[in-house]
Amino acid sequence: MTDDHADTDLREREKLRRKALWTLSMLQLGDPKAKPVVDVLDDIEREGAKHKEAHVSELRLMVETEIRANGLQIVCEASIPQPWHKRFLQASVGSTRHPDGPYLHDLQKFIVMWKQEIEHLQAHRIAEVSERKM
Repeated sequence: MTDDHADTDLREREKLRRKALWTLSMLQLGDPKAKPVVDVLDDIEREGAKHKEAHVSELRLMVETEIRANGLQIVCEASIPQPWHKRFLQASVGSTRHPDGPYLHDLQKFIVMWKQEIEHLQAHRIAEVSERKM
């Protein structure tokens, strides 16, 4: 697989993940509509498990930042490891950014939101198992 093909696959996978996470965020725990969305996210997770990646809690420590004259911190985009770079880009579609890179506060918000989304996904998984036992 070429790097371009791998990059396209990763971008598409993260686009699909983002769409599924947004859809899941609108569903209550135990909603039967959540099962196919959780299944999609599980498939994406299995696909991603084939590749070694840093944990989200390590992400902030891995990126390089630069401080601008106005005091804002800008992330050196090339320092964001994959697949986190693609995930961050997908989650940031439409966001404002500095010409030299994304704002650090946007990356920090992404990390917090990612953790919340994964907790919500896990709660849906647990609710689904509980529903099956009934």
